[in-house]
Amino acid sequence: MHWRFATAAILGKNRHMPDSNDAALASKLRQIIETIDIANALTDPLTLAIEDLLRVSAAELGSGEASVLIRDGSDGDLRFLAATGEVAGQLLNLKVPAGKGIAGFVMSSGQPMAVSDVGETESFYAEVDKTTGFSTEMILATPLRHDGEMIGVLEYVNRSGVIPHLPFTPEEMDKAALFAEAISSLVNAYESAKLLRDFGDKVLASNGETDFASVREWVADLRNAPEHKEMMDLALLVRSVASRGEAERKMCREVLEAVMRYSDVNGDTSFLKL
Repeated sequence: MHWRFATAAILGKNRHMPDSNDAALASKLRQIIETIDIANALTDPLTLAIEDLLRVSAAELGSGEASVLIRDGSDGDLRFLAATGEVAGQLLNLKVPAGKGIAGFVMSSGQPMAVSDVGETESFYAEVDKTTGFSTEMILATPLRHDGEMIGVLEYVNRSGVIPHLPFTPEEMDKAALFAEAISSLVNAYESAKLLRDFGDKVLASNGETDFASVREWVADLRNAPEHKEMMDLALLVRSVASRGEAERKMCREVLEAVMRYSDVNGDTSFLKL
């Protein structure tokens, strides 16, 4: 169904929506909802991709645990975005205060750091271990950068295998830096999608003069509309095709551009016209 007809139908069903400026409000809300839902569709696969890279890279470096910390707020705090290992679930969303710990040092200095015995360094932030019950022995931490800007820290903790465990080597630090390049791209994409999602959530949660209780009811109806679900399926399909390689991305772009040209020419009658 055409979006305008779908919107009109939903507005007709929900008599609580304000009568004035319905079309403008509906259009703005539809765009916000699309932004939120596409961002949600993107962030979960990105997180899974980051976790997959953490597992692969940890195995390559002979590490038992790996994690990614990202900036949290404007004060310089860090937050665990993704982790693998026995306490991965407990680490998620834990915060490290600005400048604290080895991760805080790497974040502020932009320099990698390998510590063979955390008990011998004052910079180790023990609160994370206290919270999770984990015992950190050694750490390799390296910066995550995107376009020259620090966006987080990649950490490998402890060694797997038989004791005694050897310290992380300079060669392994170089390998970690290579993995950090790949992971930083995923982290940046995650942050961009999350920014859009959070912005939309704040708009919908606003307590302005608009009757947002009615708006939220309308939003629920809109999200259940077949047209919206089809749009989300299309967004996921495009993402899947784009992830398969440069040739597939080029072909996908050419097909979509052809559809848009057809829509522009047949705008008065095409169901594709928004």
